[in-house]
Amino acid sequence: MQNALRVIYPHQCLSCDEMVEGALALCGPCWRDTPFLGGVQCATCGAGLPGEDDGLDALCDDCLGLPRPWTRGTAVLSYDGNARRMVLALKHGGRLDMVAPAARWIAGAAQRLVTPQTVVVPVPVHWVRLVSRRYNQSALLAQATARALGLGCQPDALIRRRGTGTQDGKTVQDRFANLAGAICPHPRRGQRLAGKHVLIVDDVMTSGATFTATTKACLQAGATDVCVIALARVTKPT
Repeated sequence: MQNALRVIYPHQCLSCDEMVEGALALCGPCWRDTPFLGGVQCATCGAGLPGEDDGLDALCDDCLGLPRPWTRGTAVLSYDGNARRMVLALKHGGRLDMVAPAARWIAGAAQRLVTPQTVVVPVPVHWVRLVSRRYNQSALLAQATARALGLGCQPDALIRRRGTGTQDGKTVQDRFANLAGAICPHPRRGQRLAGKHVLIVDDVMTSGATFTATTKACLQAGATDVCVIALARVTKPT
């Protein structure tokens, strides 16, 4: 039956209409055009850095100038080209078929950030945004990542107490001011993070303002340590 279905409905590339051998995969050209981060990366935010890997933690200029409240962090993709198109398709285009492969990529990159006791937590969205979009892509990614890693997930341990609108076009300072105090522990379920090591999952990291607000909420809930990972990282042109 499965073979018959594959003849009638062959697998297609996640990014284009080309046929591929396996489900939820990229074709060769799209894989080559997708900017996966590799080589030397900032140990705190995952931004790509020049030079060769010497085994020591390196920090980008942003993280050197603005200390982060989380311990370690990374990202899978550079938010550019085909990666940007896929993230936007997931975020705004209803392409929920991208959750599973994206979570596999995130889980692979998150190996060095987690322990068997780590709890995975998504960046929360305000309820108005959730109603209009119908889903929180960060929560879907967090839940699928937790399954891939064999970890627990607490998708509702945090809440966004007020809408923050879009961050597009704002300065770094305005981004942080806009998120200040917007995210907090859930009045009842936030206590589930007490004494836990937490991995926060989000789709995109730009300035780090959202991760900062979410990390502070986790620490307020009693988390002992927080790491972060984004599917894609906005990076400065080189």
